[in-house]
Amino acid sequence: MERSKKPSAINAPSGGPQPQVDISSDNSRVTASLPTGESVDVLLHGATIISWKSGKQENLWLSEKAVLDGTKAVRGGIPVVFPVFGPPPPNHATSKLPQHGFARTSRWEYLGKSTSESGALSQGGDDCVKLDFGLSSSNLTADAKKAWPYDFGLIYSVTLGRGGLQTVMNVRNEGKEPFEFQFLLHTYLVVKDISKVTVTGLMGAIYTDKVLNATNHTETHAALPITAETDRVYASLAQDTTSVLQDGKPRFDVVRDNLDDTVVWNPWREKAAAMSDFAPKEGWRNMLCVEVGSVSGWQKLEAGDTFEAGQVIRSLL
Repeated sequence: MERSKKPSAINAPSGGPQPQVDISSDNSRVTASLPTGESVDVLLHGATIISWKSGKQENLWLSEKAVLDGTKAVRGGIPVVFPVFGPPPPNHATSKLPQHGFARTSRWEYLGKSTSESGALSQGGDDCVKLDFGLSSSNLTADAKKAWPYDFGLIYSVTLGRGGLQTVMNVRNEGKEPFEFQFLLHTYLVVKDISKVTVTGLMGAIYTDKVLNATNHTETHAALPITAETDRVYASLAQDTTSVLQDGKPRFDVVRDNLDDTVVWNPWREKAAAMSDFAPKEGWRNMLCVEVGSVSGWQKLEAGDTFEAGQVIRSLL
């Protein structure tokens, strides 16, 4: 698929210190690190990123009670949502699937690594490493195949660089009939104090407020404060970058690539307390989800077609 913002190709390494990639002894996770101290940790369960560090600074929030053994979706990190966001709508091809679909609860394959001297995160030299993960209809459980009987292939590329983290999804329709899907990267970012956090890049956008009975509103804040339970789907954003500020200072830039929507979510005290896998219970004070995706409508793929999209997150400490 041709598009103007397609991520740059990953080239072969030259010389000097190289990124390190390790697979756990139980073959459950892949960890990559750079000579400059950055690292990323990806579970094969859900291809869920559970850690991304800049030096020694953790950028992703992970619940202390997150289940990492493959029996349920991970609470925290960056779960992958596909092919439906939220509870499936009735009378749709995804209606028999669980909430957020099957990608975050399926076992993915690790397809290998490559390094780069160019691309969105390169600063010159072999300072990036890309990890590829795959999921196809042949990997699904019998129940998932029955609930969504389409032939598809997903390749999820996680690129670690000194300048941030890039996550890109390629979706291919490998069957003979079209299908519709939604896609979202459910990113949990670490913040020091949610009461001192604001989010920019949303002003003027129409959003659906799930806290207010899924009613639609227009964002009037240039810098949105998080002062209560927040669950908003911002559709068709005009600018590509959504920024998270802590104490008025930039903490993260989240840059969308070929995606129009962003979800902003914090459960606040009551909802966090009701989740059995959310810990510590005051952890809502130290996290904010800024989730890029295509969820306000449906992407349709004809037989043989592909869709590619993702994000770059930059830690600005």
